[in-house]
Amino acid sequence: MSEILCVTSRSLCGEDFLKRLERIAAACPAGVILREKDLSSGEYRALAEKALAVCRSYGVPCILHSFPDAAEALGAEGLHLPLPLLRALSPKRRQAFRVLGTSCHSVEDAREAEELGCTYLTAGHVFATDCKRGLPPRGLAFLREVCQAVTIPVWAIGGIAPENFPSVLASGARGGCVMSGLMTCADPAALLAAFQSAGEGVSGRPSEKTPV
Repeated sequence: MSEILCVTSRSLCGEDFLKRLERIAAACPAGVILREKDLSSGEYRALAEKALAVCRSYGVPCILHSFPDAAEALGAEGLHLPLPLLRALSPKRRQAFRVLGTSCHSVEDAREAEELGCTYLTAGHVFATDCKRGLPPRGLAFLREVCQAVTIPVWAIGGIAPENFPSVLASGARGGCVMSGLMTCADPAALLAAFQSAGEGVSGRPSEKTPV
């Protein structure tokens, strides 16, 4: 397993999405977050069923995103919700997921996520990224503050690349989230290997290989 979570965006793929997903899963990322928010609930459930099967065949965790009803119906172990949706989910439903995550944009968000029972969180955006064009990045100081504020694993998101990955790990993050790179690169396995190589020997990172 690597220290990279793949966040999907099928609109970026230059090939069949499930074929791309299989190539990514075969390279063993830390997990896949199926983030396809533009779909209807029924469309998402149909895609999620196929994505879960692909990921399970490679032993890669697949975390569903934004659709708790679909996640429950499919027996998914992992769910990622935007913080407003997470707040609205009952404690009983939150506790039904072994893996529960949310996206945080402040230290206060991160502390709330932990109080709501999240097992991990994503924090960003850390670096400039086309996904947040025109919005200034929050930077490594923000990431460091979030990591120090909570006891659950923090995954950095936003402009994460092999070149800046050592600084992400040195800030205390468990790893990084990558969307466009893994959706568009020629060789997902090579990209994940580049991240692994970049992260080797970084000091100041969490000593325990905590999963999502």
